[in-house]
Amino acid sequence: MDKNIGEQLNKAYEAYRQACMNRDHAVKELQQKTENYMQQIREQQEKIELQNSIIAKLKSQLADLNANR
Repeated sequence: MDKNIGEQLNKAYEAYRQACMNRDHAVKELQQKTENYMQQIREQQEKIELQNSIIAKLKSQLADLNANR
């Protein structure tokens, strides 16, 4: 009977170990995806700022042209 209990404990431990490894892998994957998305967001924000700067310059030029007419 003790051998059976030992086998059950080993199986339970192996299942727990595998579940922990799966969890750790999922956490690592989620962290990587989060970092990638944050980088993409930063890049998009930089593009938006650049576009806003261009728009402001064009508006200023347009205002100058309209003032000279």
